[in-house]
Amino acid sequence: MEVTNVDFSLRHFLLPLMRAAQARGHEVVGVCADGPLLADVEAAGLRTAPLPMARSLSPRAQWRALWAMVALFRAERPDMVHAHMPISGVLARLAARIAGVPKVAYTCHGFLFNQPGPPWRRALGLVMEWLGGRLTDITLTVSTEEAADARRLWIARRAVPVGNGRDPARFRPNPAARARVRRALGVPDEAVAVVIVSRLVRHKGYPELLAAMRDVPGAELWVVGERLPSDHGADLEPLFAGSGLGPRLRRLGYRADVADVLAAADIFTLPSHFEGLPMSVIEAMLTGLPIVATAIRGPREQVVDGETGLLVPPAAAVPLAAALQRLVVDPALRARMGAAGRARAVALYDEAAVLARTLDLLGL
Repeated sequence: MEVTNVDFSLRHFLLPLMRAAQARGHEVVGVCADGPLLADVEAAGLRTAPLPMARSLSPRAQWRALWAMVALFRAERPDMVHAHMPISGVLARLAARIAGVPKVAYTCHGFLFNQPGPPWRRALGLVMEWLGGRLTDITLTVSTEEAADARRLWIARRAVPVGNGRDPARFRPNPAARARVRRALGVPDEAVAVVIVSRLVRHKGYPELLAAMRDVPGAELWVVGERLPSDHGADLEPLFAGSGLGPRLRRLGYRADVADVLAAADIFTLPSHFEGLPMSVIEAMLTGLPIVATAIRGPREQVVDGETGLLVPPAAAVPLAAALQRLVVDPALRARMGAAGRARAVALYDEAAVLARTLDLLGL
């Protein structure tokens, strides 16, 4: 049973792993909060089990989720529970132990205690992960740095980084897709497009990005993504409305054709305040785009500064604008960094290799 928080995570992060485990002969069930994207998982021939899970610290909501999971695990009697994300990860591991599941695994997609925030929340995150580690047989992380954190802080002394991966045959330079998407958007071929693919939340760096783009007059910004119903924090709509970018800001919303949209763009940016090992950066690298990202855990192990892209400090609009402008005015640099990035991504983030390694480490 693969357990995560919401349908978005199950569909976009765990579906390839579920399909790979199924291909090895295992019965796989996806467990998360109910949502429309579960239809995509079931259309792929996989079973789902929606539960009343919440992305919050509400004791009442988490107590309800815990015992719903215990009941599910007792009824299904899985051989393994593989948990993901901080809160759902702790609950799933505790529920698995209560239900007597033989093997419990956890993949960290970013530790809460490494995220910016008040000291009490970071301390709570560390305590949660330390207690969760006592319930876990196999601990994996997507980031090399966070595997080192897990070992150093005695969360899991044998934590192993497995990375993330995407299919290089799907995410690739694609002139036909570029022409098709640009034609549909009414964007001329010579226009320089900066694209970001993310949920619409503040910690993805939107305040800095919108401010930076005002100082990059030779490019337009494509924003791909939406705000999830479970996302916290301030609504970004006033920020977009007051961006001052006018027609240079294109809000593309949720797209099922992200690979084609990336192929139609020229530069990818993700100025996040914290990350695990972002899939969107891998997708953009495979597509041959130069990356402008923040020098934080995750992106700084993906992007080779000055070779496959440019790294800038988090929460700082001025250096972000300078990095974007440097690429906007230099098509040869974009091409050189994009080619180097694709080569690096093919070598390190090929989905088939990452999935095979993950399943081997899980003993599947």
